[in-house]
Amino acid sequence: MLFHTWPFVASFLVFYVGYLAVRKTRLCDYWLLAGSYGFYACWSPYFLLLILFTTTVDYLAVAAMARSARKKPCLLVSILCNLGVLGFFKYNGFAIQNLNALGLAIPDPGVALPVGISFYTFRSLSYTIDCYRGQLAREPSFIRYAIFVSFFPQLVAGPIERASHLLPQIRRAGQLPVNLQGVSDGLSIFVVGLFKKVALADALAEYVDKFYDAPAAADGSALLMATFAFAWQIYFDFSGYTDMARGVSRMMGFDLMLNFNNPYLATDFGDFWRRWHISLSSWFKDYVYIPLGGNRAGALSTYRNMALTMVISGLWHGAAWTFVIWGAVHALGRFLTREMERTAFYRERVPTLAKQVFVFVFVCFAWVFFRAASWADAMLILRKIGTDGLTDPRFPIFFLALVLLIWLYQFLFEWHFRRILESRAVNIALTFLMLLYLMLFATSTEQPFIYVKF
Repeated sequence: MLFHTWPFVASFLVFYVGYLAVRKTRLCDYWLLAGSYGFYACWSPYFLLLILFTTTVDYLAVAAMARSARKKPCLLVSILCNLGVLGFFKYNGFAIQNLNALGLAIPDPGVALPVGISFYTFRSLSYTIDCYRGQLAREPSFIRYAIFVSFFPQLVAGPIERASHLLPQIRRAGQLPVNLQGVSDGLSIFVVGLFKKVALADALAEYVDKFYDAPAAADGSALLMATFAFAWQIYFDFSGYTDMARGVSRMMGFDLMLNFNNPYLATDFGDFWRRWHISLSSWFKDYVYIPLGGNRAGALSTYRNMALTMVISGLWHGAAWTFVIWGAVHALGRFLTREMERTAFYRERVPTLAKQVFVFVFVCFAWVFFRAASWADAMLILRKIGTDGLTDPRFPIFFLALVLLIWLYQFLFEWHFRRILESRAVNIALTFLMLLYLMLFATSTEQPFIYVKF
């Protein structure tokens, strides 16, 4: 079920009434788990077997760590099982395709990608690694650990919550504050996410798909505008999902982490990754970049570790070389600008707006590889953008104005107007306007979220 559809709204209302009735009883944990598994089963009942396998393996691995002085074999079992399952279901087709390109003839089994497997795999892995490091105490209750892995608001597209943040909330679910303020805040956040997805992301998708799905028939101006439009489409789509997840959770008394923080106002590439998909960026930093050595062994090792982290991040997003190249392009951006960004001249003399525009344009350049169907399409798009003359890109002026208005709001929010924009009166007025727009102009497309397929 998608958050922006009526079946989810109806199902959540039923679940929520039951949650309010049992939240202070021993049935609360079972209700949360049943609701989460029921939500996931709506995608496919067979997917439950995989999430149950991951949950069981990691729960038993940590339990074995607690009883044995030899913790590393338990950790290796967890890592191999998790990455093995993820690798088979997500990358088998990619591997077979590349092996067949070398002259082999391996049939593709056509295995379906389980929804959200990348997210719950990383979420569960972080638990076993943190317990192995001694940074987290073992969760004795299997039911509560299963809730952590499958908690439905963030199950299929994040944020990738850490056990240290979410598990304590699950343990005291009956004591979490569920009141009118929380419900009001949660509904407001949910409406913001709904507006981002339905009114903005899905509308921009129509323009982007028109030209990116057939780049040979498009001119450079249209492809340039489609690239900028995709940058905002994926931001509105993904941040819209996490806003709705945070809103639903807030109504239940849970607090999920902020996953986006105005990323297109970043002033350098490191700043961008501290603002974009924060839960994934921090995951790769803590469990890939730092274990590789981070920046502890000199410049050459630092750049190597950054490159490996970004390329692996690209491959996490999708089983295609275009995603690997997308990660490599971001690594290249870090290589070329890291030393410059650390200078006093860049920090103090270069105007903030100039830095923000530079980062945004580079990120949009990288998005070409993320969105293009193939390397050939990406090269064709970049060539047309670079060589075709400027013509009418046929971009709807209304949506251009709407995106620019939201960008302006973000600028004002980061300057000296945050207190005004965060006031209750402004929030109520904006929520009302968004609801009015959705009722009057939005159409029900039921487009799936982009990150659900990752």
